[in-house]
Amino acid sequence: MSLDELIANEPFDYRATKAGLVCISYKGRVVTTLRGVESSRFLSRVESGSSRDVQLAMAKSTGHFKHGSERVSRRRRDSP
Repeated sequence: MSLDELIANEPFDYRATKAGLVCISYKGRVVTTLRGVESSRFLSRVESGSSRDVQLAMAKSTGHFKHGSERVSRRRRDSP
């Protein structure tokens, strides 16, 4: 799956807290939390960006969280 396909449906969302934290979610589940300088940098980047740029910034901020740790269901694994 390419990055463009991943962000096409806008699966990422973020929430900034009063304490200066930024929680980034993927399909409703928090996958990373940014603190301090990282959160400030992230907020300044997404403040004036387009929707695609914001999704891309969130994807880059989360890193590689979807590489190898997912389980494949038996139904999907056994299907031809």
